Amino acid sequence: MLVLSCPYKLRLLEGVLRKSLPQAIMVHGAVMNINRGNPIGHEVIVDSWPEFKVVLTRPRKEIVTDSSDVYANVYAAFYQDQDAYWRLIKDTDAVNWDHSFHLFGTQEGMPKVTEEAAAAKQRRLTVTPHFLYVLSHPNKFPTGRLQPGFRLSSLNSSNVDLLNETWAYGRNELSRRYLAKMIQHFPSSGILNHEGHLISWMLMDLFGTQSHGHTLPSFRGKGYLAITAKALSMQAYNAGYPLYGFVVLENNRMQSVLEKGGYQKSSELSYLCFHSTS
Repeated sequence: MLVLSCPYKLRLLEGVLRKSLPQAIMVHGAVMNINRGNPIGHEVIVDSWPEFKVVLTRPRKEIVTDSSDVYANVYAAFYQDQDAYWRLIKDTDAVNWDHSFHLFGTQEGMPKVTEEAAAAKQRRLTVTPHFLYVLSHPNKFPTGRLQPGFRLSSLNSSNVDLLNETWAYGRNELSRRYLAKMIQHFPSSGILNHEGHLISWMLMDLFGTQSHGHTLPSFRGKGYLAITAKALSMQAYNAGYPLYGFVVLENNRMQSVLEKGGYQKSSELSYLCFHSTS
């Protein structure tokens, strides 16, 4: 197991991972953000170099001060060999099984292998599949027009409480801290109404994912989420990021928004593996 810290090697790894999209899409996004200032304090683990079989991104140890903070304790994995991935997460300290965490990946065999590693550690693991949607170019995203007096804007710290209260996985202090970091460090897009109140928004996260898309209920049905998604897509595309997002299998509304916007559903599912110590 090696911690890959050399800037030259990390840039090289970014290019190699880009050739393995969409399977490597979350690891690739994390490496992109590490190579662009690493504002969240993540690091890259490989089983070997330069011929690697597994890449894992994780928070630096000094970043994670709360073992229960599943918003900060996040990993992404990509492998070219399942056995090598299994050995890395089971037989080394690449993953801290004493912490609660989320581990993301977009490969069919990942859930089974991760569950087997958890069982060997006598740990609990739950897996949630997501659809992966990819957009080749933001110009393919058709949108409507804003109502007079409404305008596009980036998000700022004053929006954190609203996002936290409306996020199904939020409404706690740890999620609030996470959202504040995403807004501070990564691109975002929102719509302000004529009174200057935020009514629709979308963020990019530390993996380069377009996420947290939401429109307040009284403003739905007007295409505002599509407008925010396109605005964020333009920012991400101009910065060189692949355009993608995940949707839980039951969220038909968001699937419809993305499909109408020209996103293509990947044949690969993406998986969120959640480990809890409680």
